[in-house]
This record gives sequence, C-alpha cells and structure tokens, in this order.
Amino acid sequence: QVQLVESGGGLVQTGGSLRLSCAASGLTFRSAIMGWFRQAPGKERECVAASDWGARSTYYTDSVKGRFTISRDNAKNTVYLQMNSLKPEDTAVYYCATYRGILVRATPGSYDYWGQGTQVTVSA
Repeated sequence: QVQLVESGGGLVQTGGSLRLSCAASGLTFRSAIMGWFRQAPGKERECVAASDWGARSTYYTDSVKGRFTISRDNAKNTVYLQMNSLKPEDTAVYYCATYRGILVRATPGSYDYWGQGTQVTVSA
C-alpha cells in the first residue's frame, strides 16, 4: 500500500542542476522520515540526505553539503532533492525511501519502503 514514485532524473552537464521529486502515498507523512539514497557502480548504497517532517532535523553526506537540499511539501506528501553544482561523481541511481520514526537515520537498513530509483548522469 505504501508507494513512493520518483521523477526528475536525467542527464546534465557538470555544474548543472536537477530536482528530484518523490510522491508518497499510503503512509502518514507527518510521522515519516524521508531519505534520498544513491548507488553508483561498484559502490555501496549511501544516504545522500534525510529529513524529518518539519525539516528541523536533517542529514547530508559530506560530499553534497552546500550543493544538495532536501525539502518537503507536506500538503502534497512529496519530498524533493534539489541538486546544484553537479559533478560526475554524483552519477548514480537515486532512490527515495521512508520509515516511520522520529530520529533521522542514514543507514539503508533503517528504511522500510523504497522507490523504484531514477538515474542521474552528470557528464564532463
């Protein structure tokens, strides 16, 4: 019943921007921690950013701090990842994920539901 539908991936040049969207249904959005993960070939899946309901507590992995921003439109049950100043090393499949909780966590095992993934490719 819980469903996460992603959109916004694509191909961009180095220095460009993309905004990923994830529309959630089948869950109580206010109690949901939302996260964005990525997985590149040969690498472990890593948490890029995560947020609680009010964006009072957020997490960003060091490599994206100052470039990526997670935000939520709670009225639309949608979470976004604004990605600016993109680099080739940002190339990966990006996933949104969620779990019911209060504390923001960055480990994949904490998340119970996952989107289908969307490809982000940054060309030099």
